[in-house]
Amino acid sequence: MTLPIRNARVSVRPFSHPNLSWPRAEPVMDGGDWRTQLPPYARQRIANKIMDTLKRHIPVYGSEGLRELRKIAKRFEEKMYSAATSQSDYRRKVSLKLLSMETKSCNAATNSLPSNSAGPN
Repeated sequence: MTLPIRNARVSVRPFSHPNLSWPRAEPVMDGGDWRTQLPPYARQRIANKIMDTLKRHIPVYGSEGLRELRKIAKRFEEKMYSAATSQSDYRRKVSLKLLSMETKSCNAATNSLPSNSAGPN
Protein backbone atom coordinates (compact mmCIF):
# COMPACT_ATOMS: atom_id res chain seq x y z
CA MET A 1 0.00 0.00 0.00
CA THR A 2 1.39 3.38 -0.98
CA LEU A 3 0.30 6.63 0.56
CA PRO A 4 -0.29 9.57 -1.74
CA ILE A 5 2.39 12.23 -1.58
CA ARG A 6 1.29 15.81 -1.48
CA ASN A 7 3.13 18.32 -3.55
CA ALA A 8 4.29 20.87 -1.06
CA ARG A 9 6.80 23.53 -1.84
CA VAL A 10 9.27 23.77 0.97
CA SER A 11 12.24 26.01 0.74
CA VAL A 12 15.24 24.62 2.54
CA ARG A 13 18.25 26.85 2.83
CA PRO A 14 21.48 25.84 4.49
CA PHE A 15 22.08 27.31 7.93
CA SER A 16 24.47 30.20 7.66
CA HIS A 17 25.47 32.67 10.33
CA PRO A 18 28.89 34.29 10.77
CA ASN A 19 29.12 33.46 14.50
CA LEU A 20 27.21 30.17 14.67
CA SER A 21 27.54 26.84 12.97
CA TRP A 22 26.07 23.36 13.17
CA PRO A 23 28.01 20.86 15.22
CA ARG A 24 30.36 19.01 12.94
CA ALA A 25 30.16 15.30 12.50
CA GLU A 26 32.82 13.41 14.35
CA PRO A 27 35.49 12.21 11.95
CA VAL A 28 36.07 8.49 12.05
CA MET A 29 39.17 7.33 10.26
CA ASP A 30 40.15 3.71 10.70
CA GLY A 31 37.68 3.52 13.60
CA GLY A 32 40.01 5.24 16.07
CA ASP A 33 40.38 8.90 15.10
CA TRP A 34 37.76 10.14 17.58
CA ARG A 35 39.81 8.65 20.42
CA THR A 36 42.85 10.76 19.55
CA GLN A 37 40.70 13.88 19.74
CA LEU A 38 39.33 13.11 23.21
CA PRO A 39 41.50 14.78 25.85
CA PRO A 40 42.63 12.57 28.76
CA TYR A 41 40.93 14.85 31.31
CA ALA A 42 37.57 14.08 29.64
CA ARG A 43 38.05 10.36 30.23
CA GLN A 44 39.13 11.04 33.82
CA ARG A 45 36.04 13.17 34.40
CA ILE A 46 33.81 10.37 33.12
CA ALA A 47 35.67 7.82 35.27
CA ASN A 48 35.05 10.11 38.28
CA LYS A 49 31.32 10.21 37.50
CA ILE A 50 31.29 6.42 37.28
CA MET A 51 33.11 6.29 40.62
CA ASP A 52 30.55 8.63 42.23
CA THR A 53 27.69 6.48 40.99
CA LEU A 54 29.34 3.29 42.19
CA LYS A 55 29.96 4.83 45.64
CA ARG A 56 26.26 5.64 45.95
CA HIS A 57 25.23 2.06 45.22
CA ILE A 58 28.00 -0.16 46.56
CA PRO A 59 29.00 -0.07 50.22
CA VAL A 60 32.72 0.65 50.55
CA TYR A 61 34.73 0.12 53.71
CA GLY A 62 38.19 1.56 54.17
CA SER A 63 40.84 2.65 51.73
CA GLU A 64 41.19 -0.86 50.26
CA GLY A 65 37.50 -0.87 49.31
CA LEU A 66 37.86 2.56 47.77
CA ARG A 67 40.89 1.40 45.74
CA GLU A 68 38.92 -1.61 44.52
CA LEU A 69 35.99 0.60 43.52
CA ARG A 70 38.38 2.90 41.63
CA LYS A 71 39.70 -0.12 39.70
CA ILE A 72 36.14 -1.15 38.82
CA ALA A 73 35.32 2.37 37.60
CA LYS A 74 38.51 2.46 35.50
CA ARG A 75 37.83 -0.94 33.90
CA PHE A 76 34.23 0.06 33.23
CA GLU A 77 35.33 3.30 31.54
CA GLU A 78 37.96 1.47 29.47
CA LYS A 79 35.40 -1.11 28.34
CA MET A 80 32.97 1.59 27.18
CA TYR A 81 35.81 3.55 25.54
CA SER A 82 37.06 0.59 23.53
CA ALA A 83 33.57 -0.56 22.52
CA ALA A 84 32.39 2.87 21.33
CA THR A 85 32.46 3.84 17.67
CA SER A 86 32.45 7.60 18.27
CA GLN A 87 32.66 10.10 21.10
CA SER A 88 28.88 10.46 21.21
CA ASP A 89 28.51 6.67 21.24
CA TYR A 90 31.01 6.51 24.12
CA ARG A 91 29.08 9.07 26.16
CA ARG A 92 25.77 7.41 25.31
CA LYS A 93 27.00 3.97 26.40
CA VAL A 94 28.32 5.31 29.71
CA SER A 95 25.16 7.34 30.36
CA LEU A 96 22.82 4.45 29.63
CA LYS A 97 24.79 2.10 31.86
CA LEU A 98 24.84 4.58 34.76
CA LEU A 99 21.15 5.32 34.28
CA SER A 100 20.45 1.60 34.33
CA MET A 101 22.35 1.31 37.61
CA GLU A 102 20.37 4.21 39.12
CA THR A 103 17.08 2.71 37.95
CA LYS A 104 17.88 -0.75 39.31
CA SER A 105 18.85 0.79 42.63
CA CYS A 106 15.60 2.79 42.83
CA ASN A 107 13.54 -0.28 41.92
CA ALA A 108 15.34 -2.37 44.54
CA ALA A 109 14.68 0.29 47.19
CA THR A 110 11.01 0.49 46.21
CA ASN A 111 10.60 -3.29 46.27
CA SER A 112 12.26 -3.57 49.68
CA LEU A 113 9.75 -1.22 51.32
CA PRO A 114 7.18 -3.05 53.46
CA SER A 115 3.90 -3.31 51.61
CA ASN A 116 0.75 -2.00 53.25
CA SER A 117 -1.64 -4.35 51.48
CA ALA A 118 -3.78 -4.96 54.58
CA GLY A 119 -4.95 -1.36 54.50
CA PRO A 120 -5.53 0.94 57.49
CA ASN A 121 -6.56 -0.67 60.79
